[in-house]
Amino acid sequence: MSDVMEFQPRLGMSAREKADTAKLVQEYNAKIAAEQKRSAKQELGKDDFLNLLMTQLKYQDPTSPMEDKEFIAQMAQFSSLEQTKRLADDFAKLAALISGSEAQTALGKSVELVEGDQVIQGTVNAVIRGAPSQILVNGNTYPWEQVTKVFEN
Repeated sequence: MSDVMEFQPRLGMSAREKADTAKLVQEYNAKIAAEQKRSAKQELGKDDFLNLLMTQLKYQDPTSPMEDKEFIAQMAQFSSLEQTKRLADDFAKLAALISGSEAQTALGKSVELVEGDQVIQGTVNAVIRGAPSQILVNGNTYPWEQVTKVFEN
């Protein structure tokens, strides 16, 4: 399915309207074409690994098949890659949970936070969960990471 548009002028359009519309259609088509171009990847993912492995198996010499040891080593590498990715994802979720819990403990307490060159002090009136967690201080929201001090009231 193609997203390319074709310019069809309407009756009664002025020459200026036709030119402007044609230009917009051309810019849209150029944008779509640029998005559809494939760029070179810097990393291989699991799908790339499986495609390489399947291609290797498909085109191997039947008189000299791939050694079992090689195949097992490649599968072990793939398994290790998958487990490492899952572990990294779990650590990211854990970090977000810890950050959210930390922000919630500051609810109702006075805090000091830095935004640019400015130091802001106020009471945490609300906590907005998410990545990153945010707090409501003096009617404005700030990322929890900007908090430098929490004071007991």
